[in-house]
Amino acid sequence: MTPSPTRSPLRRLTARGRDEAHRVASPLELFFDLCFVVAIAQAGVALVHSVAEGHAGEGILNYAMVFFAIWWAWMNFTWFASAYDNDDALYRVVTLVQISGVLVLAAGVSRAFEDHDFLAVLLGYVIMRLALIVQWLRVARSSEGAERTMTLRYVAGVLLCQVGWVGLLVLPEGGRSWVFLVMALLEMCVPPFAEKDHPTSWHPHHIAERYGLFTIIVLGETIAAATVAVKSGIDENDALDELLPIAAGGLLIIFAAWWIYFVVPIHGHLRSNKQAFLWGYGHYLVFASAAAIGAGLEVAVEQAVGKAHISTLAASAAVTLPTALYLLTVWVLHSRHFKVGIAQQLVLPVTALLVICCTFLDDWAVFAAGIVAALAVVTGTTLTARMAVREGGERGERIPAA
Repeated sequence: MTPSPTRSPLRRLTARGRDEAHRVASPLELFFDLCFVVAIAQAGVALVHSVAEGHAGEGILNYAMVFFAIWWAWMNFTWFASAYDNDDALYRVVTLVQISGVLVLAAGVSRAFEDHDFLAVLLGYVIMRLALIVQWLRVARSSEGAERTMTLRYVAGVLLCQVGWVGLLVLPEGGRSWVFLVMALLEMCVPPFAEKDHPTSWHPHHIAERYGLFTIIVLGETIAAATVAVKSGIDENDALDELLPIAAGGLLIIFAAWWIYFVVPIHGHLRSNKQAFLWGYGHYLVFASAAAIGAGLEVAVEQAVGKAHISTLAASAAVTLPTALYLLTVWVLHSRHFKVGIAQQLVLPVTALLVICCTFLDDWAVFAAGIVAALAVVTGTTLTARMAVREGGERGERIPAA
């Protein structure tokens, strides 16, 4: 929505049409995504340090919790904006407050990992969520009937959850993980409860584009993190021979990850709230695993140059396990809906299994995993081409290549 100089800076926050033509991401949404990736980058750096120091279990748990806060706040804004973005001055200001919240969260990531101090993380999260409440109250003021009831359910649900999150600060450290799990489940119950009688008018094409753009940004951050790690290893240790297989394998993994995700025209599958909620929630694993691949590549580089206090097997697993999780999750959420025949259905699950097997190939594990991921793309493309030939090319345009 492009504002006109003659339009009022304050307008009613009303629902946009689900069938609106030419709906694309706005500059504010793109700015929002870039700022959120700052927090993801901080979580990735902290995960690298935890794994490299031999505290993988604790690091993964902290990463899962911090990443949930980042992802959930991003997702709630994304779906709200798809349904109600009016791009007036107040909407922009409140969105900028949400961005400020994620920057506060990002600033507290290192303390959360190192000292188990989640105060800044929770403060940033609460800032983002309270700003979202303001947006829902604006919608409530401009709506009536079932839609107004839906908005007030969102307000009540989000507000009550914030009370629970703040309660984490006073709980003993040993019980925080279980309370976090309960609170995360309660948070995810709010949208289905709020929209049970009146769904929001989110736009399928817009939602698919927003998720796709965020996937690109996360994969880009993964490449940037891995590149910095390789450069540092070469500059400080002159270890080009050891790092070249890791760099090549990592690049192949990320290229394959991009190809496999975007070969599917997923917007046609998002026809109802049930489908959309399952798809949207599942992207927690897509985004978290994609970002973790970059962290794993950094760990592999540090281990190769002797800076990480872990075995080659553990460093390899830091890359192969999130890669396998990414492949399986994308298959479940995207590809399986478009596959035809057992051969096409098995490409990604078998690839994930082979990537895990690559973990045991010592110094060549990452490179081998990259080759396997690339071969998955080649195999999927070949299967699609053969089907296109058999069916005269007509159906091949609608079947994904991997």
